[in-house]
Amino acid sequence: MRPTHRRRITAIVTSVIGLISLIAAATPAGAADFYTPPSPLPGGSAGDIIRHQASTFFLDPVKLLPAPAKVQRIMYRSTDTHGDAIAVTGTVLTPTAPWTGPGVRPLISYAAGTQGLGDQCAPSKALAAGQEYEGPFLSGLLARGYGVVITDYEGLGTPGVHTYVNRKAEGYAVLDAIRAAQRLPEAGLPSDGPVAIAGYSQGGGASAAAAELQPAYAPELKLKGAYAGAPPADLAAVAQNLDGHYAVGFLLFAVASMNYAYPELNITSVLNAKGKALEAQVENECTGDAILDHAFTRTADLTTDGRPITAYLGEEPFASVVAEQQIGRTAPAAPVLVAHSALDDIVPFPQGRTMARDWCAEGATVQFDTLAAPTHVGGALAAYPDAFAWLDARLHGAPAPDNCGEF
Repeated sequence: MRPTHRRRITAIVTSVIGLISLIAAATPAGAADFYTPPSPLPGGSAGDIIRHQASTFFLDPVKLLPAPAKVQRIMYRSTDTHGDAIAVTGTVLTPTAPWTGPGVRPLISYAAGTQGLGDQCAPSKALAAGQEYEGPFLSGLLARGYGVVITDYEGLGTPGVHTYVNRKAEGYAVLDAIRAAQRLPEAGLPSDGPVAIAGYSQGGGASAAAAELQPAYAPELKLKGAYAGAPPADLAAVAQNLDGHYAVGFLLFAVASMNYAYPELNITSVLNAKGKALEAQVENECTGDAILDHAFTRTADLTTDGRPITAYLGEEPFASVVAEQQIGRTAPAAPVLVAHSALDDIVPFPQGRTMARDWCAEGATVQFDTLAAPTHVGGALAAYPDAFAWLDARLHGAPAPDNCGEF
């Protein structure tokens, strides 16, 4: 890549993806073998703890600012998209701040935004290294006295490819993280207290998916609400936007994810040599690497017949798998907040609004907030106050607002 071209991409990343660092955190001391699950997995049920150990969460990469919480790294049982038991890792945060609201301390399952596919990108590793770009939001939750659990999702840290933007795998991991945190004595969190879900971008999709899946998959959870920011609810629409984009690496993440989760599709058979090399490469990359290395790539240059990857998404066998990832076809039982910037440059606003409208049509309680902040990252920052206020209201027992029919 020419120096001028790299400088141009670096400038874009700095200005538009300013919160996303090159997450390449080293495995925390003493954790080298933590992420390797026992084989076979021990018996039990979804959410059971397999192992745990004390960990750390720093708010800065110099590790001068520890988060005000007791930290436990966990490995727990969850379920993949095909219904098979898997091991997933994550982090449980018990705040030092007291809970001053009604009842027992609530627990929030936070679904992280795009981290990448490489094992080094796992949120639990980034938190310990002080390199998690969503640390400020997590700190806000801790300051309010909430317990927090953050899943690493399937395949981040643990063996296999991370199942990026996979509706069931992500939703199950988010819900089972709640169960795991409630079953971990060392966390000191209520075993059956009120819970909520939150996330933005990839995490917004995971939060939305978990809200849909919760009534059937985890009905025992006392879910008070879910915040879903800028959710990628329609992968075909998101893919169309990302092709040739500076964030096309996210589309490549999704290709690698689907290739792993659905090997029968044989996705790599439509890729040429360059496409196969990039697919293998992104399996080991974090967010910043993918943006810098693949910005503005056209997927038509990666296929054997010269068609873009998006052209395949409406054809079988791919269309059915893409349809499985659609969010918005099942009404959540708990109230939801959806916040999305009309100027989002990565996750298209119309498809997020459509998801919320679909939920309304199915009878869900939905608050949809249209934001005016430019860019995807700008939308995340603009959504912070809405998300905090909405979550606080739900966990303090206030009735949920609903603006269905007004957006």
